[in-house]
Order: sequence, then C-alpha cells, then structure tokens
Amino acid sequence: MNRYFLLATSMVFMLAVSSSAQAPLTSHPPENNSGSTAKEDWTVLSLGQGGINTHDNSGIVFGKSEQPGFTSESIRVEWRSGDPIDLYVVRPVGVAKPPVILYLYDYVSDTDRFRNEAWCQRVTEHGFAAVGFVSALTGHRYHGRPMREWFVSELQEALGSSAHDVQMIINYLATRDDLDTTRLGMFGENSGATIAILAAAADPRIKFVDAINPWGDWPHWLLASHVVPEQERDTYLKPEFLRKVATLDPVAYLPAFAPDRIRIEQVANDPMTPANVQARIEAAAPASSVIAHYPDVQALVRVWGTGNWWLKEKLQPSGASMTAAALHPVAP
Repeated sequence: MNRYFLLATSMVFMLAVSSSAQAPLTSHPPENNSGSTAKEDWTVLSLGQGGINTHDNSGIVFGKSEQPGFTSESIRVEWRSGDPIDLYVVRPVGVAKPPVILYLYDYVSDTDRFRNEAWCQRVTEHGFAAVGFVSALTGHRYHGRPMREWFVSELQEALGSSAHDVQMIINYLATRDDLDTTRLGMFGENSGATIAILAAAADPRIKFVDAINPWGDWPHWLLASHVVPEQERDTYLKPEFLRKVATLDPVAYLPAFAPDRIRIEQVANDPMTPANVQARIEAAAPASSVIAHYPDVQALVRVWGTGNWWLKEKLQPSGASMTAAALHPVAP
C-alpha cells in the first residue's frame, strides 16, 4: 500500500481539477547538473535576508505556452549545486500584476499537472497567478541517491530544504514585475501541506495557507502512518531520528498563526495521517481557525470540483468579493 496508495490518492484529487490535455512547451528542460547538495541548517526555518546564495537565482525559461486564458512559463532555478528546481508560473491573460498562489502537492507527485490545460485554467480563474513546483526528494529532484533514501528516511532534509526553497522561490518571484507578491498565499496537500505551514511560519510574505491533510506530530505520525513501511518504522521511532525532526513539526508552529491565516482540511479515515494525529494538528491551530472535515476523499474531490477557493477570497483586494457559490460550495 504505502507509496502506491499515496500516488493513487493524489491522482484522484488531481482529477477533480484537471483533464488530460497538456499545455505545449516550446522547448525541453536543461539537463540536471551533477554535484552535492549545499550544506544548510535544516533545523532553522527562516533563511533571513541572505537566503541561499551558492548559485544565480535569476531563472532560466525553458518553455512557454500562450493559451486564450493564460500564459504558462517553465523556469529552472537553482541555489544548490545539483538540485535544480523547475517552476511552472501560470498567469491569467489581461491582469497586469495578479496575486500569487503557490501549489505544492504530496511528495509522490511530479510536475505533469502543472502542464495540464484544465489545471492552468482553473487556478488562474478570477485573475490569479499560480506557481507550481515539487518538494525535495520528489520527481526530477530525486536523483543521485541510493533507493533506500527517500522522503521519510530523509525527513529532516526533505522538510527543511523544502521550507527554504519556498522562501527562495518567493525571492525570485519578487524580482518579477508581472506578479503581485504582496498578495501571496500557499496551497499544500499532505507532505506539501506540512511544508506550507513550516514555510509560512518562517516567512510572513505568505499571507494565507490552505492545508489539506498536513502531516505532523512526528512521534505519533511515524508510529502509525501507512506512509511508513513496517520494516522501516523502528528506525524512525529511534530518539535520534525524532530529535532531528522535532524542530520541523507543524504542531509546534501552528499556535502562533493568526486564526484567519490558515485553513486546515481533514479527510476522515485517512491512512496517511491517523485520526489521533489529525486531532493534535487541529488542536494546535489557533481558536477560530477554519477547519473543514470530509468523511472521505471522494467528498473532498466533490467539494473541490465545485470551487472552494478560500485562498482566492482571502487574497482579494480589500472590499472585493467573489461569487459565494464558487467560494463556498455546500459539502455533500
């Protein structure tokens, strides 16, 4: 089950917001560079003013697609030797400086959905830009490692470096004159939701976070989550492993969030994040935070299939409003 279940669940959710059509690219990605990952302190969330400065962060455009409602760019950025990151920046046509939403899905997801025309149309509705990317040890960022090393076995690196990546991505986006990074939010799913929470705790430029089934509460999550293979579980429950990830637990940071800054969406009976962990994550959120519960993943897909753009409503200019039906669909 484990990783294959995660992939299947992610694909089911993707079907709610996309179809099979792909937006064409005009060229192919540059080849990955070889080299070792730069050393950085994964226990410290905030990069501060300096960031990671081992490479030029200006970005290389390797693909562009212009469609009737949106323009999509594929851009390669790199701040660690041997770890280039492909960004997909999708902008609505006719909006000079749209607000921005970052999209980070589960660690089993790759970049295919960001080239999907239906996805691009949906995320740019109502005049928003979307920036999609993948986390560390995911997709094109998983290379040059023995197979025994994966997202959970290297959890400290995967979470810490990805939280740093989000800050560096915002640094890059802020250099562009076609995006409004003063109105920026982040959507995350599963491991991506955890990273979104950590990144927002470190960077106030992320105004709002929408987190679906975030992982966390590591001692209990590692004990019971179906993501963890049984033959590896004892390794991750050792004190030295738990110490390494203790400073990367969203439960430690959620209490400091403003109540209206985050929405947490929880699916019942989710094998990735057990009920007791979901309860602890929800309890850590500030009182009056927006919490959405779904009886199963199909209910989540149905609701998202009819709109459910909480982030877009929060990022609207003061006094502006979107249609109630699109933003607040009635759950079945």
